[in-house]
Amino acid sequence: MTQAPARAGVRRQVVPVYAAGFVTAFGAHAVAANLGRYALGHHGSLWELGLLLGIYDGAEVVLKPVFGALADRTGAKPVMVGGLVLFAAASAAFVIGGDPHLLAAARLAQGTGAAAFSPAAAATVAALGGRKRSGRPFGGYGGAKGIGYLLGPIAGGALVAAGGYPALFSTLAVIAIGTAAAIAALVPRARPVPRTSAAAPGLGRRLTSAAFLQPVLLLAAATAALSAGVGFLPVLAGQHHLGPIAAGALVSLLAAAAAVLQPVAGRRIDDGRLPPAAAALAACAGGFLLAITGSLAGLIAGAILIGAGVATATPAGFARLAATTPSGQLGRTMGAAEAGRELGDAGGPVLVGAFGLISLTAGMGALAAALLICAGLAAPRNRTARPDPPHRSSQTRGETKSR
Repeated sequence: MTQAPARAGVRRQVVPVYAAGFVTAFGAHAVAANLGRYALGHHGSLWELGLLLGIYDGAEVVLKPVFGALADRTGAKPVMVGGLVLFAAASAAFVIGGDPHLLAAARLAQGTGAAAFSPAAAATVAALGGRKRSGRPFGGYGGAKGIGYLLGPIAGGALVAAGGYPALFSTLAVIAIGTAAAIAALVPRARPVPRTSAAAPGLGRRLTSAAFLQPVLLLAAATAALSAGVGFLPVLAGQHHLGPIAAGALVSLLAAAAAVLQPVAGRRIDDGRLPPAAAALAACAGGFLLAITGSLAGLIAGAILIGAGVATATPAGFARLAATTPSGQLGRTMGAAEAGRELGDAGGPVLVGAFGLISLTAGMGALAAALLICAGLAAPRNRTARPDPPHRSSQTRGETKSR
């Protein structure tokens, strides 16, 4: 009788955290997709545009492990709220300042805010889900981010068309501050786990162990497939004389598959009915090989297969991390894992571009081969023992007492 209300309570607590995932994905892609027209319209160079695009991700790569460690020390909730408030303040400051030269500072501050609340949100999802049931919440969290990736360019373009860039940044400020308020009101405050003298060496061993490196490789490779698919499927479609609408539809199809299927994959992970996670990378590789056939059917099937592979690998990787991470190291582990994903986000397109000097077919073939290698390396060799302290207890201790 108490299980259904308990599940409803956890769902009420985790939905605002899903919204934080949506904010970072929507904010990053809504601005990035419309940045070129803004920067070049103010007589910026392609070099300046590249810096504006990269400064957000650069802040995330460097600072996510830092804020993950802070979440372990102070609790994830204040780091999440603080990061969202910083994101909102950066967006509002750009609107109020009205100076295009403030754009780089605004993007850096937005990236810093995202670097704070992203690993804290992942740690909170892991804590609320518990060791054995984290697939479902991570599937929902990934699905929320996927919706942000899908809607960001479309809604961002519509906002820019309707009210210019102030309308876009004002909207980002509103949704970020609204999400911060929901987290402050609904998400329980976790009590930080006391630090011991053995914590630091234990973390060092963890970050170099197969239990950490294999799921992070899985996450990074899946993110590489997603970013390369979004970037290069339209190019491949153009080479086969498909118009910009068809090319955009391919990207939307890939993003929609990744968003819609992640909650499904998460439920199957918890039920023990999902194939080995490394098979998801093989599916991504197969998607790229189908796409380079050049036929419309191959492009469509390839986009769906890449999206399905990403949707399976992402919650599986996070669920494996959640199942093997001690409660006092959740923030740092998720911060380091998120930084690894960012490296995959950059590495996938770079690999395709490097081999693309030969041909785009060679570039996508090289990525498919790399994904198959990663699939073999990411497969667990044995069952890793789970640490003793359950991380769910520190997040829900207050609720247990109230029951």
